[in-house]
Formats: sequence, C-alpha cells, structure tokens
Amino acid sequence: MNKLFTSIVCASLLLPVLASAQSAFNGTWKADLSKSQLPKKPDVYLLQDGMYECQTCVPPIRIKADGHDQIVSGHPYYDTMSIKIIDDRSVATTRNKNGKTVITDKMTVAADSSTAELEFTDSSATNADPVTGKVEMSRVAKGPTGSHAISGSWRTTKLANFSDNGITLTYKTQGDMLSMTTPTGQSYTAKLDGTDAPYKGDPGTTSVSVKVIDKNTFEETDKRAGKVVSVARMVVAADGKTMTIVVDDKLHGTTAQYVAEKQ
Repeated sequence: MNKLFTSIVCASLLLPVLASAQSAFNGTWKADLSKSQLPKKPDVYLLQDGMYECQTCVPPIRIKADGHDQIVSGHPYYDTMSIKIIDDRSVATTRNKNGKTVITDKMTVAADSSTAELEFTDSSATNADPVTGKVEMSRVAKGPTGSHAISGSWRTTKLANFSDNGITLTYKTQGDMLSMTTPTGQSYTAKLDGTDAPYKGDPGTTSVSVKVIDKNTFEETDKRAGKVVSVARMVVAADGKTMTIVVDDKLHGTTAQYVAEKQ
C-alpha cells in the first residue's frame, strides 16, 4: 500500500475519533495551581555595580538599575523596563509597551537569603483586568560577592494567589474546528488537523495549530512569526473532570505540568 493511500485511509478512520474527542474538551477549565509541576531550570539574575541582568531572559536583558526606563529589544510584551532598588533585599520592576505600563512586580528575598517572593500585576496580554499573583522561589546558587540579594539562580517552587482570569480558559468544538477563549482576550479557532490559524490577543503568539492525538488528547503548537515558541499537550481524564496540560517552552528550554478542573 503506498504512503498516500495509507494517509487517506488513516484520516478517514480518524474522523469518528475527532467527533468523539470534541466533546471531551468542551467547557471552561480552571487550573489548580497547587498541583503544578514547575520547571526545574532556574532563572539567573545579577544586580551589581548599578547594572541589572536577567541572564536567562530571551533575549537576555542588561540595563541600568537607576529606576528610569531603559529600552529593551526583542521582547514582544514590553519595549522599556526600569529597575528600582528598594532596599538590600527588595527590587521593583516596571515594564512598559508603547509608553503604557503593562507589568509591575516586586521581588523580595527572605532574611535567610534561601527563598524569595515575587508579587506581580500583568496586563501585557489582556484587554480586560490585569492578571495578578505571587511566585515563590528557592535559591539554587548565590550571586557574586558584593552583589544585591536578588542575584543568583532561582527556581520557581510555587504559584499562588493568581487571579481567576489568568488561570481560566474555555474550549468549544464545532465540526472539525476547536475554539479557545480566555477572560483576558486571547482566542483562536483552528482546524483539528494541525493547520496553522491566527492566534489573537497575545503579542507573543501570532499563530497556532491543533492536532488530535486520540479521543481525550490534543496537542497545541504556538508560533511567533512562524517560529515555534511552545508546544502544549492536553489530556482529559477518563471521567472528564480534569485536564492535564504539559507545556514544552521552546524558548526557555523548560517543561511544566498543570492540572485544570472543569467548571
């Protein structure tokens, strides 16, 4: 049997599976952050001699830490950034896009220097209320002697107090199409055959493709200007109540797993 004929037969056999798979994904899902398995690869920062560096940002960032806006390039969510040193354990960051503040956060290192918290407000990819939350981190490596306390390698260990709009999404299937929407304005409608479709509402993602693996599983590939930035596999449990989402972040070289509950 030639390859073309095999492909046609396989596609025709898959059609009933697609119809069955559609109903498994339909509905609104909300992530239970307590069940997250977060990336083990640490983020690396350096704040020393009046300069701030995010060495694991893509692309890396190096700006003056003087509290004034500095131009940064290559980041779709913001084009300027400022770093303000609050004290010897705390730093505030502000990111702007086209003159508008889109992200603010404050990182505070604990007295024992082994853990840190980052509280943030993020409206960089929303046309509604900003997403808010807190990130807890554990130190992997210290910064150089004389550097600020935030310097070094930090692994994210917990996500907490996230606003619902940042952890909720809705899927709807119709025929051979899957639509996704979020409270913050991201959306797409894509064929379930891996064909690229526009991704709306997110400066960091311009197109998406969706491919059905089986009746309870599909894979979403996000792209920016034709380049793959992440691949996520969604698996709905047999009882239809939970969905496990494994995200392969191609830009940062990390993998994370989340569990969402059907609302």
